[in-house]
Amino acid sequence: MSTHRPSGAIGLVLARPPRLLGTEPFFMEFIAGIEQHLADWDLSLLLHVVSTQDGELAAYRRWAAQRMVEATVVVNLVHDDPRPALLRSLDMPAVLVGEPEDGHGFPTVRTDNAGPVREALRVLLDLGHRRIGRVTGPAQLLHTRARTDALVAGCREAGIEPLIAEGDYSEESGAKRTTELLSGAEPPTALLYDNDVMALAGLAAAKELGIEVPERLSIIAWDDSTLCRLATPSLTTMSVDVHQYGVSVAESVLELVDGVPVAERWSPGAKCVLRASTATPPA
Repeated sequence: MSTHRPSGAIGLVLARPPRLLGTEPFFMEFIAGIEQHLADWDLSLLLHVVSTQDGELAAYRRWAAQRMVEATVVVNLVHDDPRPALLRSLDMPAVLVGEPEDGHGFPTVRTDNAGPVREALRVLLDLGHRRIGRVTGPAQLLHTRARTDALVAGCREAGIEPLIAEGDYSEESGAKRTTELLSGAEPPTALLYDNDVMALAGLAAAKELGIEVPERLSIIAWDDSTLCRLATPSLTTMSVDVHQYGVSVAESVLELVDGVPVAERWSPGAKCVLRASTATPPA
């Protein structure tokens, strides 16, 4: 890193319902990590929340026309993502977060989604589970697809077929999808969730159905949080250092706006933290 210190703002547009932003700890920690590192370089984070991807694209056009940001951070990459091509046409510097299908030459902070899924699956298989389900985030997200593909492949290697239900990271979807899965003819004995909010809602839904955790159902949440630790029973999680994730993204952004080569970076890997919500399946 050179000693040049840029001044201005870095943009981050989140295309998601605002109600989710306040209930999901992940992005609050991620943003805090970015902001902390940018502050040391006299840069601020311009956060804009919109409801649709069209709103996100409009924000980029507006920012480019008004030269409001020095660069932008692009999250939640999707199939046939139009954002990298638009940003390239706008000549707006950007750092992509995830595993893009086509990064259009932008630097990327990459994430291993398959490895942690395989780790979580090993935990459940070693406990003896054979009926395993997953409540996912939105299916169009590339990291959702990568996690699902890893689970399906790992289960098939073990000679089983997982149950997959799509959620949207919200409490409502976590409860609804859990109830649907547990009400089937052969309900799962273990569920892996794509975030902590859905997992906590799934825990509550199981209790309402009279299904004890972990005696009859094991639960693993993706992303750790205080609520996971305080839940009864406490939730086993795939824990990520989300704050450091944000710091890594900020480091790449600083190199980008400073005009030096951007180092290849990976987000911190998710590691399984065993707690009381996982056990051997019922006989």
